[in-house]
Amino acid sequence: MVILSKPSIKQFSVTKTCKPTATATATAFFSGIPLIDLSKPDSKNLLVNACEELGFFKVVNHGVPTESIAQLESEAVKFFSLPLSEKEKAGPPDPFGYGSKSIGLNGDVGWVEYLLLTTNPEFTHHRFSSLIGNNPEIFRCSVDNYVSEVKRMACEVLELLADGLKIQQSNVFSKLLMDEHSDSVFRVNHYPPCPELEEMSEMDLIGFGEHTDPQIISVLRSNNTSGLQISLTDGNWISVPPDQNSFFIIVGDSLQVMTNGRFKSVKHRVVANSWKSRVSMIYFGGPPLSEKIAPLPSLMEGEDSLYKEFTWFEYKKSAFNLRLAENRLGLFQKFVST
Repeated sequence: MVILSKPSIKQFSVTKTCKPTATATATAFFSGIPLIDLSKPDSKNLLVNACEELGFFKVVNHGVPTESIAQLESEAVKFFSLPLSEKEKAGPPDPFGYGSKSIGLNGDVGWVEYLLLTTNPEFTHHRFSSLIGNNPEIFRCSVDNYVSEVKRMACEVLELLADGLKIQQSNVFSKLLMDEHSDSVFRVNHYPPCPELEEMSEMDLIGFGEHTDPQIISVLRSNNTSGLQISLTDGNWISVPPDQNSFFIIVGDSLQVMTNGRFKSVKHRVVANSWKSRVSMIYFGGPPLSEKIAPLPSLMEGEDSLYKEFTWFEYKKSAFNLRLAENRLGLFQKFVST
């Protein structure tokens, strides 16, 4: 993997290293991440609890073939190992393509390089044809197979959640991902090692700054390198133990709105590692651009709506005009007088 140049480290943000808590190990890894076996009959209730309490959990027995995971990670490693001049032929992102350091258009930067792809089957990967050997179809098939599997799993989780919430229409969430116009995206992030971190006592280098995901649900898988952190309700940041054989599920802003705040969209970030590369693959399940997002009437139970109704296009446009760390839902919240 390519190591970014030492002088450039000065342009990136740093944060204090996470300290161990009562629910963390000596290395500050948080031991309270809900672990949910999707094959168990009680999984729907555990999923609901995890979304209400943390907005983040890990799933096992997910049904995604290890071959699909290994194949795509191998292709990603090949791509990110190319010289920068070669990778840049697939960029800059518009919004899809290769990007490095810059995250979005509003000044956010991180110790990261990435590929951002649409999940639209009509999208062609011609921009990568000069990069992925003589046959870009290998890369495309690896992405398509992986995305198909994690999308299926995401829909299974969403239907279990609907069942756990006692919603009569079990596909109320999943149908938005299954819609042929679903605005879902797929991202592969590479966080190069940063040996200079050894000289930064009790400080971490930001790879991807704190944010929530605006979509409905995110499905994340990474190699066995640490770096992912989430923010607890008390504001403390904790490190998530890496697990290359499982998937982490993140509640998105849109799902928080649809449940009228019952489910929590969790803030998360990634910090760089001193000596090991981190490769993560994230499927962001989004609704069609024209879809109206609002609390489901069946979950209101006589309560007032906490959010104004909006289309996914309106929220997406608003969210991507803000910095990563800003409260994206703030503009769409209702403030009820007391």
